[in-house]
Amino acid sequence: MHDLARTILAYVLILGVLVFVHEFGHYLAARWRGIKVDTFSIGFGPALYRWHDRVGTEWRLSAIPLGGYVKPHGFEGPDDATPEQKAAWIEGRTFHDKPVGSRALVIAMGPIFNFGFAILLFTLLFAFAGRPEVKNEVAQVEPNGPAAQAGVKPGDVITHLGALPVFNFADVQAHASERPGAQTTLGIRRGGQDLTLPITLGTVPGTKKHGSTGKIGVVYQMVPGKPLSPPQAFVAGVHETWMVSVQTLQGVWQIISGQRSTKELGGTIRIAQMSGQVAQYGFASIMSFMALLSVNLGLINLFPIPILDGGRLVFYIAESIQGRPVSRRVQEISYQAGFALIAGLFLFSTFNDLANLGLFHWLIPSSG
Repeated sequence: MHDLARTILAYVLILGVLVFVHEFGHYLAARWRGIKVDTFSIGFGPALYRWHDRVGTEWRLSAIPLGGYVKPHGFEGPDDATPEQKAAWIEGRTFHDKPVGSRALVIAMGPIFNFGFAILLFTLLFAFAGRPEVKNEVAQVEPNGPAAQAGVKPGDVITHLGALPVFNFADVQAHASERPGAQTTLGIRRGGQDLTLPITLGTVPGTKKHGSTGKIGVVYQMVPGKPLSPPQAFVAGVHETWMVSVQTLQGVWQIISGQRSTKELGGTIRIAQMSGQVAQYGFASIMSFMALLSVNLGLINLFPIPILDGGRLVFYIAESIQGRPVSRRVQEISYQAGFALIAGLFLFSTFNDLANLGLFHWLIPSSG
């Protein structure tokens, strides 16, 4: 019960902070461009607590902690607004009558704030706790393991597993774990030369709840980091945010192209699980996890899918090019398709999460 309470509390706090940062970016950009903000909500559904500030914005803490939203004044536009909404509009303060550049800025600032927040968290971590690094070379080779039998030696740098490029130890683990017993090749760099070694991945037996996973049989070395000066920490924070973004996009593309299993897609339940786990290891682990999630939240919202920030930005780019808004019909169809896609991904990722918890193991007949 203690673990469950910690998991729920950590999830609500971590997600709440990230949602606040994202929506605060929208909020500040709207205020900057002279747009009144009607509502700022953390969570969806009925409001548990609400208050109004001196400029008329209603701030809410809502019942369903799965996100949040900012509602700019006049966001609905003349074609969609009711007569009552139109009558309440304040001239010059509505979202829809601002230039397309101002509207695009308001939408873009949510993801931008997520990236900025990630840079801030990484900077603080590197300045106070240092920047631990995993050396990108093999420190030890498991005796008689798959890598040893393939001829891997300490000091080798793994560059490819089959056709998949490997950038760090996390890539090695992720690629190998999905291919237990697979016969493939290992690309390595040794003494300035690139070699290709045939390898049969090992198999780590699983359980009814979790299936078998693959392994290579190597150990990488973790090098403790030293605290960096503030300028160095900032540069390292920017670099880390960039690398996490690149690796995340590479992972998404590998899933789309079939190079990685769709089972790796996780959703709300997995985030909650991981939130509870990192909360055990202290504040530095929580900050690192929040930074990773903040990058992911920023990237996801920039995907060109209608109903996400990226989809709206695509419409604004089209509007700036053709000199008029995209037709209402096209927008409606696009938003419906975007909603269906996001809903499908949510259901699929939730199914994956529940499957990883073993909820559906009864559907798989046990072997005798």
